[in-house]
Amino acid sequence: MTKSTFYIPSLDGMRTIAFVIVFLSHAGLGNIIPGGFGVTIFFFLSGYLITTLMRREYEKHQFINLKHFYLRRILRIWPGFYLVLLSGTCLTVLGLLDGQIKIPAFLSQVLHYYNYYSTFIANDGVTLGSGVYWSLAVEEHFYFVFPFLYITLLKMRVSPQKQMFIFWGLCLAVLIWRCVLVFGMGANENRIFHLSDTRMDGILFGCALAVNGNPVLDVQYGSDRLWKYFLLPAGITLILLSFLVRAPEYENTVRFTIQGIALNAVFITAIRFPDWGVFQILNWGWMRFIGLLSYSLYLIHDTVIQGIHYYLPQIPGVVQGVASLLISFILSYAIYRYIEQPCARLRKQFSSQSS
Repeated sequence: MTKSTFYIPSLDGMRTIAFVIVFLSHAGLGNIIPGGFGVTIFFFLSGYLITTLMRREYEKHQFINLKHFYLRRILRIWPGFYLVLLSGTCLTVLGLLDGQIKIPAFLSQVLHYYNYYSTFIANDGVTLGSGVYWSLAVEEHFYFVFPFLYITLLKMRVSPQKQMFIFWGLCLAVLIWRCVLVFGMGANENRIFHLSDTRMDGILFGCALAVNGNPVLDVQYGSDRLWKYFLLPAGITLILLSFLVRAPEYENTVRFTIQGIALNAVFITAIRFPDWGVFQILNWGWMRFIGLLSYSLYLIHDTVIQGIHYYLPQIPGVVQGVASLLISFILSYAIYRYIEQPCARLRKQFSSQSS
């Protein structure tokens, strides 16, 4: 963190890790690499970062400008999203990508309810590889509601610790709802994995960390040794153990909660000790740069993977994967350079007006 710019170390590197997990899973290693965990990391990171920024704004001005919050959110998410969505749609309509565009399915992506449409109505009629947009819908739904809850708690002068307990309580409520759906209503994995009402706790765990025990805003509790040599290994062990049980009932209920709890230790230690041990890697220049591209990479990578497989099914899978990654990087950098960076400059204007 510099005097002129608020920067949280290790977060861009964590974005890189999350994207690599998702990419490898979609590139053919889904039986080995748990791609869903990469999305869980993205959710936690999003909740932590956005709530931290809102908290800083409130602590400085006793006010959160919702208009500027949503303008920044729109400038961050929508330009790249709609560019990729419309580009893929046009390529599909022109017959350059396999598949068929159906208006209801297309509109569900445009209006950010694709996760519900694909679960309850149909999962076809969209651009090849655009199924990953379900997670963006979860985030859009969450941030349509959460700022109002957080501002209400702040205006009621609820203490940071109680805010954290409230967010944890909401995480518990989501877990109970998943259990009701799975054990009482026979809900399948698709219903649990993709929908906002069953996955919002992934974001809420990050929000809870942001309001109390925040590694960049609050005084550290516990010694360095406690975090480095006990809590971090415990968190990593818990994450690894969460993948051992393969029962669908467990995977669709408790696993998400276990991972959300365990990620606290990983994030706190990675942020507090960016120059220690393996966390140095997260802050290497190239890791941070990939993290900057991670949003556009996430948007585009599966379409590229499936497009290459469609056109070049005869080449080895490893070659397909390498080619997909290279093409994804080229396209993502173009989006970053010509779309995201200009929009980031506009976002900074709104941030400067709010801080």
